[in-house]
Formats: sequence, C-alpha cells, structure tokens
Amino acid sequence: MAFTHLHVHTEYSLLDGAARIKDLVAQAKKLEMDALAITDHGVMFGVVDFWRECKKQGIKPILGCEVYTARRSRLDKEADKDKKRGHLILLAKNNQGYKNLTKIVSRGFTEGFFYKPRIDKAILREYCEGIICLSACLAGDVQQYMLNGDYEGGKKEALEFLEIFGKENYFLEIQDQGLEEEYRILPLMKRLSKEIGVPLVATNDVHYVRKEDADAHDVLLCIQTGSTVDQQDRMRFPNDEFYLKSEAEMREVFTHTPDAVDNTQIVADACNVELEFGKLHLPEFVAPDGKENFDYLKELCFKGLNERYGVNIFSCNDGNEIGNTEEIDKNLIERLNYELDIIEKMGYVEYFLIVWDFINYAKKKGIVVGPGRGSAAGSIVAYTLRITDVDPIKYNLIFERFLNPERVSMPDIDIDFCYERRQEVIDYVIEKYGKEKVSQIITFGTMKAKAAIRDVGRVLDLSYRETDEIAKAIPFSLKMTIAKAIEINPELARMYNEKDEIKRVIDTAMAIEGMPRHASTHAAGVVIAKDNIDEYVPLYLSDKGIATQFTMTTIEELGLLKMDFLGLRNLTVIRDALDLIRENHGIDIDFSKMDFDDSAVYDMISKGNTQGVFQLESGGMTQFMKNLKPDCFEDIIAGISLYRPGPMASIPTYIENKRNPKKIAYIHKSLEPILSVSYGCLVYQEQVMQIVRDLAGYTYGRSDILRRAMGKKKMDVMLAEKEKFIEGCRKNEIPDNASEAIFNQMVTFAEYAFNKSHAAAYAVIGYETGYLKAHYPVEFMAALLTSVIHDGKQIAKYVRNCVEMGIEILPPDVNRSGKKFTVENGKIRFGLLGIKNVGENVIDGIIETRKSKGTSEDIFEFIKKQDISKINRKAIESLIRAGAFDSMNENRAAHIAVYEKLIDSVHKEAKNNVAGQISLFEMGDNKVDVEVLPDVSPFAEDVTNAMEKEMMGIYITGHPLKDYERKIKSITSANSDIMLKAHEDIVNGLNSEIKDGQKVIIAGMVSSKKTLITKKNQMMAFIDVEDLYGIIEVIVFPKVYDKSQHLVKEDKVVAIGGTINFKDDEPPKIIADYIEDLKTFDISKNREIGSHDNVNDRQDNVKMRKNHKYCNVSESSADDNLREDTVNPLKIRIEENSEYSLEELMEVLAANAGNTSVIVYYQGRILKAKGYSVEVNQELINRLETMFGKENIKW
Repeated sequence: MAFTHLHVHTEYSLLDGAARIKDLVAQAKKLEMDALAITDHGVMFGVVDFWRECKKQGIKPILGCEVYTARRSRLDKEADKDKKRGHLILLAKNNQGYKNLTKIVSRGFTEGFFYKPRIDKAILREYCEGIICLSACLAGDVQQYMLNGDYEGGKKEALEFLEIFGKENYFLEIQDQGLEEEYRILPLMKRLSKEIGVPLVATNDVHYVRKEDADAHDVLLCIQTGSTVDQQDRMRFPNDEFYLKSEAEMREVFTHTPDAVDNTQIVADACNVELEFGKLHLPEFVAPDGKENFDYLKELCFKGLNERYGVNIFSCNDGNEIGNTEEIDKNLIERLNYELDIIEKMGYVEYFLIVWDFINYAKKKGIVVGPGRGSAAGSIVAYTLRITDVDPIKYNLIFERFLNPERVSMPDIDIDFCYERRQEVIDYVIEKYGKEKVSQIITFGTMKAKAAIRDVGRVLDLSYRETDEIAKAIPFSLKMTIAKAIEINPELARMYNEKDEIKRVIDTAMAIEGMPRHASTHAAGVVIAKDNIDEYVPLYLSDKGIATQFTMTTIEELGLLKMDFLGLRNLTVIRDALDLIRENHGIDIDFSKMDFDDSAVYDMISKGNTQGVFQLESGGMTQFMKNLKPDCFEDIIAGISLYRPGPMASIPTYIENKRNPKKIAYIHKSLEPILSVSYGCLVYQEQVMQIVRDLAGYTYGRSDILRRAMGKKKMDVMLAEKEKFIEGCRKNEIPDNASEAIFNQMVTFAEYAFNKSHAAAYAVIGYETGYLKAHYPVEFMAALLTSVIHDGKQIAKYVRNCVEMGIEILPPDVNRSGKKFTVENGKIRFGLLGIKNVGENVIDGIIETRKSKGTSEDIFEFIKKQDISKINRKAIESLIRAGAFDSMNENRAAHIAVYEKLIDSVHKEAKNNVAGQISLFEMGDNKVDVEVLPDVSPFAEDVTNAMEKEMMGIYITGHPLKDYERKIKSITSANSDIMLKAHEDIVNGLNSEIKDGQKVIIAGMVSSKKTLITKKNQMMAFIDVEDLYGIIEVIVFPKVYDKSQHLVKEDKVVAIGGTINFKDDEPPKIIADYIEDLKTFDISKNREIGSHDNVNDRQDNVKMRKNHKYCNVSESSADDNLREDTVNPLKIRIEENSEYSLEELMEVLAANAGNTSVIVYYQGRILKAKGYSVEVNQELINRLETMFGKENIKW
C-alpha cells in the first residue's frame, strides 16, 4: 500500500500556509506519491491551480477544504456562544461531490460567516453526496470533546457525522506532530474507531513543504498577527513537524497504527474529480419578437453599419429595402460578415448581445460610456453595435487580435462608465439576470519584492534604516524579483553576502515572495452565469459583498462570462464639462461627429499643458509630449503605446524620425505601408500581425498565435515559425537576410509591443479632454475639480494649475455656489460638496431654498429661510469657517459667535409656531438682533487660512506661503507635485528625472507633526510639510531632530534638504539631512549634500566668487532656439516678463561651483561669465526650470 497526504494547507491558507502549490506538488512527485490533497482553511481559492499543477506533474489531485463548523447553528452569531468553532476535512469523491463542496464552502460565507465562514450539520446533510469526511485535527469537533474529557460527547458527534456521510465516506483522523494533546487522545480515537466501526486515517497537518521551511512559515504567522519572531506571547507552531513528510516518515510515526497509513490510499483511490474547461455557460439572451439571436445580432450590426458609414443594404431578415444598394461598400460588408461568421461559429452571439444590451441601456439612461478598451476596438461588430467608438477601419485595427478563430478563448470586452453611475448599470444586469447569477470577482494581493523585504525586516527586527536600504536597492519594475535584483544590483549582492542579518532577511523574503497576502474584490470585474454562480464556483464574502473565490482568469477558463464594469473619472469630467458648456455657452458638443484634427489641441499638448488630460498628465508623459510635439491623432495613440517600460527605448528614434522623415530606414520596402504610420518604428502588436500576414502569407489568426508566442518568449514556437516566416517571405521575393532581420526585430520588440486598439480607444478620451481644456478651459477645470472634490491633495494640484492658466478660483458662497464646482463670469466657484461636514442633504436644502425664496442678505435671513430639518450646527459652522458667508460679512468671528443662537431660535420657533404667535426673533430673552452682528474682532489672516485649509483642503482667500513664493521657487529643487508625478512614473516602471535616493531641497510650512521614541530612547519625528502644490511627508531622524526641534513645529516655515524616499506602496517621502528657517535660509551655504566636492570647499568657492560679473560677449540678438555650443555650456534664457531677475539667477549659480561654462540670453544680449563655471546636476536644472521654464534651459 502507499500513502497520500489528505490534510494539506497551501499558500491560499492566507498568511498561514507557506506551501507554494508548484513546490508542494513537485515535492510530492519527488517523494514518489501518486496523489495529493488540498484542504485550505475555509476556502477553495487554490483548487483549480492545484488541480492543473497536479495533472501537469502526473499526480492525482484530491480537491477538498478544511471547513469551520459552528458549535450551534450557522445562523447563530452571539459572541459569547458562537465565537468558538470546530474543524472538519471535506474531500470531493467525484464531480457531484465537487459541486456540493463548492456549495458548502459558499454557504459558509453567505450564511454562516461569523469571524470565519462556518457551516453546520444542516448544510452537510443537504450537500453530503459525493463527499468524504475526515474528523480533522485537534480542532475537530470529535477531538475537542475528547480533549475536554467528554468521550461520550465525542462519540455522539462521530456517530452523527457517520449517519450524514455513510460508512464508506467517514474517517477518524489521527495526527502525530509531537504534541502532548495528540498523544493524549490517540488511544481514545483508536477505541472510538473500534466501537463505531469507522476506520482511522493518518495525516500530517501540512503547512509548508520541507522541514527547513518552518522559519519562513513562522515569519508568515508574524506578518498575519503583526508581531516579531522574538515576541514571547504570540501565535506560533510548537515545532517544525508540519511539513510534507515522506511515506517512510509517516509509517515510522504511525508504527502502532499502520492501517491508518494504508487507509489514506483507500480515500485517495475513491476521489476522482475532473474539472471542465472551455465549455461556455453564458446567460440566456432573449431576442425580441421571437427572432433568432444571430438574426437579431446581424440586424443590429447592419443598422449600425448604415449609421456609422452611410452604407445602405437590404434588411437581412425580410428583404425590405432600407437604402440605395448602389452605394454598398463591399469591403465593409465583407468585413462585417466575416466577423459575424466567426462570432457565430465560436458561440459568442449571446455574448455580444448581452454587452450591447447593457451598454444600450446605459446610453438610453444618459450614462456616459467610454469609447472602448482593449482589443475589442478592433471589431467592426463592436463598432456598429456602439459597444466601441473607435473606427477599426480608419485606424487599421485587427479583429483577430480580439477574437481569433484559430485560438479558442473567451472574448474580453471591458467597458468604462461614468464613475458616478457605474453601479446603475451593474444593478440593471443584476435585475435582468438575477442576483444569484451575478457576482463580483476576487483578486489577491501578493507579497512583491519590496513589500516582502519590508514585512520580513520588521518581523525579524532589522532596523528601519537597514530594511529601507535593502528595499531601495531593489529596482522599481512591475516584474522585479528579489533574486533578479541581486543579479543586476552589485550593491544589493554585496549587502547579501557581507552581513548575516541581511542575508537572513533576504532569504526569508525570497521564501515568501509572490505568495498571496490578502484577498479583496476586483475593482471592476463582474461575472454573469447561466445558472446560480455557486453551481460553477465557490463564493466568498468580502467587505464589498459577495465575490467568486476564483480569479477572473480562472472564471474565464471555466467558461463563465466575465465583464469589467469600470468607473472612469475622466468620463464624468467630460460629461460635467459638456453640461457646463451647454449652460454657459448654449453649445452642444457631439464628439462622435468630430474628427481628431484640431490644431489647438495638439499645440496645447505640445506645450505641456496636460494637467487633467487623460493618459497624458504624468510628469514623464508631459515631457514626452513636449519633445514629440504631436500634430495628429496617430501621435497620441503612439505616445500612449510608447510611454511604457520597454518601448520607451524607441522614443528617441520615434521623435527623430518624426522630425526628419529622411532618416527613416526600412529593412525592406514592404515594411513601409505597415510602419509608416509610426515613422518606421515597430510600436504595435497589430503591426507584428500585419507584417507576418503581408510579408509571409500568414492568416491573421495564425499571426496572433505567433505574436503571443513572441510576447511570451516561447523559443520552441518561435524557432519553428522563423523558418516558416522566411519561407513565406521568399514567395514574396524578400531576401532571406532581410526576412531574418525582420523576424529578429519582431522577436526583440514583441514582448513590449502594445495593443493599438486599446491605445486608440484611450487616445479618444485623451483627445476629448484635451479639446475641452483647449477650447473651454474654465468649464473643463471646473469639471475636473468636481471629479476630485473629496480629495484635498488633488484639488490643490488642479487649483494650482488654474492659477497658472489665469483662472480665478472664487470661494464658496451660500448665495452662489452649487453642489459641484461651477462657472461664474469666466471664473470657477468652489462647490459646497467640497466643504468638510456639509452633506448632500444640507446642500440640497440650501439650493432648493435659494431657488424658492431667493438669496439672503445676511446670516440671519439665511438661517431663517432654511428648512430646519435639513440643517445642523456642524454644517453651518463649517460653511462659516470655509468663508461661505464672507460675501455677506467678512467677519467670520462674528458669524461663529452668533450662529448657534440663531439656530436655537429657529428650532424653537418651528416647535412653537402657532397662529398669531410673535416670532421668537423678537421675544424676551431669546431676542436676537436681526440687524447687527456682535462687535467682535475678526480672525487674523493666518487663522482664516487655516480654517479654509481644514474645511476644504486648500487655501482660497489667502496662502500662508504667498510672501515666500519667490524665494521658494528660487531655492527648491523639488516640490510635492513633481515628486508625486515622479513616483507614479517610477512605480509604473518608467523613467523619471527625479530618482529614489536623490538629494533635494524643499520648502514649505510644517502642517502636522508626530513624534516617537526610538529603541535607543531618542526622539524622532514624522512631519507633513505643505508647499505651494501639496504636502510632502518628511522623516526626521534623531540627529537632525536634536538640531532642529525649535523648527519642527506646526506653522513653522522651513527649508529642508534631504533624500527622496520612494516606496511603491506609499506616497513619496523625504528623509531630512537638515532643517532651517526659510526666512534666514541661504542657498549658498546649504547646497544639496552628496555632490562630489567637499561642502567646505564649496562654501569657500562661493565666497571667492561672491562678486561675480557677467560681461557682454555679443550685442547681436540672442538665438531663440538656444543654439548648440561646441563646449556644451549651460544655456539659460531670461524672458522679458520673467518674475526672476539676473541677480536672483546669479545667487543660484553662485552656489553651484563646477566646471561647466554658463551662457545667459538676456534682453537681446548673450552674456557669458568671465572665469566662471558651475556644476550641472539635476537639482540645479530642476530649480532653474522652475524659475525660468523648462523651455528656457538647455544643457
């Protein structure tokens, strides 16, 4: 007989199981086991991955779960009685058993969840068919009775399970991991087995693969509980025996009960589950008037063809003429019929009708729908159904990239909706198909390289600095691993090899890297099934409701319809902007009737004014657009495709070829029709497909298979296809050397190639937002601000952009403000919804009252007019503090002093209002002077500024840094906005001028402070520093804190030199090197630490050259293009309207001694320093660009 492990926890027993499925199955194979079970705690997250891996390695998969059992009913949920729960192992014997297991596990979440997903005997009785039950570990119900000295109670429990599952399907489980409790109940379990005739099975409570993995597992437990390994009073396993033991080891442990080991094989032989993939379970769609679904789809498509292209044809169903057949465009009709034929053959007719139906519903309800996402934009069927709004013919998009008849896979149509109304569409789908047939989808957060290092560093009690140093040594990259980082970063390798504590952290982090850390709900994924969801997959209860226990990839493989219902903020911005334009200008803009050829849009983008422009507003993308200077829609599509890890390397060539088309060189002339649209550069996946089709005669279906193989670096497939490609090229008279070079170029590029259909769809939104900003900037910015109305940092960023655009932001006003940001005489009025503590009911009441009773002269009239049931003290106070009553009287202190008494008076008047009664505004002690506010001193400006910041997240009527603005711009090399954009680019694997670890100077006001005591009993602090753009968190370690305690206080205005600290999962921070009072800060004495020359040497050099002089080299007009110079000097142009003088420039340059000469273009003259040079570094360039503009600095 053999042995099979029947009690096994994988990585999907989150932060408890440390056994990776792949490693686990491989180890079972190595131990010559024929079968293996999966029994994660309460869930079936990993069963499909486990089943696949077992099949791949030639091992029988046994699918199961260690469920939690309720002490009473699953429906009882009283903390003092029902918090304790038992364990039970359930294994699926067959497919019916698997289906029942999914239902049992689902019900544990949907009905029995109380701390954990619990089931009871009623559920087990209902779904016991096809299931084998084991009594589980020490936490099993039977064992718990015995541990508590109640043998008869345990026996009664076992008999009940025996009655439920039957004699062949119930086993008593015994374990021996060396625990005293196990030894204590072992004879009782043997006795029970004999008395009731239930066989024993021997298991090991597997939580990790090998014995040596126990430490990594212990670290996982510490991550789960928030403890460190050295803590005494924490959750821990008692020893290192919870691993996948060999049969020999198990037989040695259970020499006293060999039958229990043998019986595991009886169980294994009885379990045979086959999962089915690829069979579709699409919900039913009922076409109107008894039509066949395909006929209805075809009818809708040809109607759309006429609307989109003006192509008129005979009706497909009844032959009635609907247009002039002489105008038929045969190519369009052929393309449409071709796609429809494939859709019908592949069984996706209902799929398209379902998507068309809910999109059609959304559009009829006025819910904004995006132009498309992903490869679906390559389908003319999707375009004619108005599922997408990108013309696949005009932009040469390929259907087979979306749906390939030679590679059967579920089509994938993701849809963007206005984020405010997305849920309405989901609700429609739920109502139409039934709530039991619609579910959200689970997703797993995994322990990525940097996060794993930080988790393990904390658990192993490595210092913050050392942990941070290791994490920062790992490059930002979406696919980066710790092992790869050690390979490519010598500094990380040095740390790993030189220090045992660091080696331990890194080794442990690699052991858990990539494991799932937590489960959550996919932001947009929704599954729609033909029958109840739990007929196909188990369900899970998240904080956002019911979700599947399988990820969307698995959902699709099982043949279920998965949709992404995405809420896109930018669509809501477009909707609100169009509403404001209609309201203010009486113009209805219909983008569907526009071409993408407005030069003003491209001019604006080329100048870098891209804040709020979809896909183009990150720092790196903005700079790319300024360099590219796009002048057509194809440039925007290409820009979105190129600005990504990998393709970025092609950006210089793309720009150069665009500027100088004569430099474009094709390997063979046959590439020109395909690559000319991208200036000779290979940019899109579709271009790879088109090349192999046009040059080598591939079908589009086969070309997509090759593209995928190239993208995934499948060398065996590529080598086989290379010869076929070269042979196909020969038939088109393309030389072998050229075809081989073309193939190699495609292989190099294919991994990074982008989906043009997706880029084109997103470029549409980018163009539309750009059009609105270029032509209706006030309305657009008002809509943009509304879209971030609850995010103070985003509001501050966009308000700053408004100021730079010359758009004035008006404060909130109860007499004029709407709920959202509105436009008023070319200015933007702050929306009431952006004020803290002022809810929608209050705002609706204010607006309704204003419409019905008019505006108010003073706060007395305002409060008296309101519906008393809709206002409250907190809201009124917040409106006062935000300045919403300033237009009546600017003395907020007076309003604060009187508002509560006013509200009390109105409440009493409403309560006692009877016919003829005198108003309480005029009675006795309650009399309130309706004419005069109390004579109190107004708040100081810094107080009102602070009020605005607290209530709205920004300053409107004033700014505490306004007197320092010029100095801040002249001394700083970074600000909050630049850092956030740089961090975003780096996290996305893109290049950024500002790097992690870079030395910078920032300046602003300390807005908050949090201190703590280190382990060495030293004081340090975390402070928020508010600059002109937002907030930067600064870490002040003890040495710096000791020197600057007097400055690390709220409201202090400071300059800080320090090191940028980027983490992929946190906002950017600065680790302070020094903190000084901004008022007295001298840039010449506080250059960034880290330059090559000595600090003292730099200061001496500054003193020596304090009396710097510029002489006039040439009286000729300065070259506006900043001409190139053979000695590569730093060139600076000071424009006539510059707010910074030549003297202020000299102060900055004087502090940057070095070896690079400087030329200044100033007032029509070219000025050059005598014996003067600077050290050019990114900090200096950033500061100069901030002062004089990026276009005026060249080096």
